[in-house]
Amino acid sequence: MLAKPYSEACEQNKDPILAVIKPLFEKRRAVLEIGSGTGQHAVYFAKHLPHLIWHTSDIKDNHPAIQQWLEEAQLPNTRPPLALEVESDTWPTLAVDAVFSANTTHIMHWTAVEAFFAGVGKLLAPQGLFVVYGPFNYNGQYTSASNARFDQWLKQRDPLSGIRDVADLNRLAEQAGLRLVHDYEMPVNNRILLWQRD
Repeated sequence: MLAKPYSEACEQNKDPILAVIKPLFEKRRAVLEIGSGTGQHAVYFAKHLPHLIWHTSDIKDNHPAIQQWLEEAQLPNTRPPLALEVESDTWPTLAVDAVFSANTTHIMHWTAVEAFFAGVGKLLAPQGLFVVYGPFNYNGQYTSASNARFDQWLKQRDPLSGIRDVADLNRLAEQAGLRLVHDYEMPVNNRILLWQRD
């Protein structure tokens, strides 16, 4: 058996994220996580939010990792990873009242970010929540020197990736029928952005 893939970032941010999403998801029934990565967040959040069905999703290459974490945890409220390429015409048909995504918008190309927001807008019913965690810029400015360095590293690796500006994301959200409800400050220069489907 291969060692489970492990993300140190997930380990460090899981408790601060849980502190924000726990009250937000208190009356929700089902969440789609987009970009489940290693599967660590899914297992941790599903364990602490047992009333919630947690749907995982990612590109197919990441499914074995997610499956390993899910199979080891054996939680009754997690679901196997769905194949989801945000730019695909066919998103999974799911009855979810929230969407969660961590550290994805700076990895995606801008066309994928556009498709991501449009897809979430179509998937969520009115009052559905869209929660996005990660580093963001404001008015074209970095919030820290470490974020500036991180952005430089991202762009060296892939020139079409990079830290996104909140105003640009909010414009996409509004086009998708989503209203920005809250912007939470998080540790190590990250944020949680919360939108709601009108």
